[in-house]
Amino acid sequence: MGAFIVVAAQACGAASAPHAPRLLDEWQVAPELWNQVRRAVDAADQPGQFLLTGSAVPADDASRHTGAGRFSFLRMRPMSLFETGASSGAVSLHQLFAGQAPAVADPGLSVRDLSALIARGGWPAQQDRSLKAASRAARDYLEQVRQVDLSRVGDRSRDPVRVGTLLRSLGRHCATEAKLSTLAADAGGADGPLDARTVTDYLQALERLMVIEDQPAWAPHLRSRARLRKAPKRHFVDPSLALAATGASAERLLEDFEWFGQVFESLVIRDLRVLSQPLGGEVLHYRDDYGIEVDAIVQLHDGRWGAVEIKLGEGQVDAAATNLKRFAEQIDSERSGSPAFLAVICGKGYGYRRSDGVFVVPVGVLGP
Repeated sequence: MGAFIVVAAQACGAASAPHAPRLLDEWQVAPELWNQVRRAVDAADQPGQFLLTGSAVPADDASRHTGAGRFSFLRMRPMSLFETGASSGAVSLHQLFAGQAPAVADPGLSVRDLSALIARGGWPAQQDRSLKAASRAARDYLEQVRQVDLSRVGDRSRDPVRVGTLLRSLGRHCATEAKLSTLAADAGGADGPLDARTVTDYLQALERLMVIEDQPAWAPHLRSRARLRKAPKRHFVDPSLALAATGASAERLLEDFEWFGQVFESLVIRDLRVLSQPLGGEVLHYRDDYGIEVDAIVQLHDGRWGAVEIKLGEGQVDAAATNLKRFAEQIDSERSGSPAFLAVICGKGYGYRRSDGVFVVPVGVLGP
């Protein structure tokens, strides 16, 4: 570690050209480098001097400068289906926000294809490996997190066995609003629920390691007196980790279509996050006490938003479209704006615009 800091510090002190930009990978293991980089940036007075990359969020430190005016931030995620080549990108998110999307043919992804894409995940290094090897890599990754990485977050010891049971619970409850008490009961098993503070600590550590990423609830202005639910939906950063956490395989998904639907939803949420990021977007969900739920709200920084229902099967499209229209009627458009689009993203089938204005988009054509 000492040698790493010395070499990195030397890089911070080097003259800007012709060495820039300089990459400092996993900088969070030596967070003192942040202030050194800031000083080097000030001294050079030129953009593009450093790339700081890391696989975890460093601990808070009051002595660390905010970096305001000197650093730009970019969250990296696993690849979308478009990036791996599994989606043609014929229908772009940009087009949907413009209210325009072409009619497209069925991209030809079968349910078995989708299960394999979920199991492989969006990890660049796994795209050319066998499905068995890719699945094993996801399990190995979670094992490393459970046994080693989690206890490095905040230098706090955490029980690997309990972490493992919590990961399994998160996998089973993927794309649901599982309460803290539910996760605590699952993780505790026969010994009784884990303390809520322990579960919260584990979840925060997993989030800092970028293993999980909850989907917050949207809070628009409504026409009705319905009360909005605030609970987030639970997601791993990649749906392959839900399978790895539960020890499931692509074949196992084909035996449990209810859970398959949950994990497919998580796949689409991952892709929407990736594809909306260049547009300045975030992906939320909606639920009120009138029983109206919407799987994804994609909201851009300029206030525009679109609503998406996610359905594995084509037979669910009609009900999903009806739900979207009912939901849109609830929104106070004068205060929250009208939806830029309403869409159902499904596992297979044709892409088209329905007579009620709702777009139907198979996931195999979704692009940026």
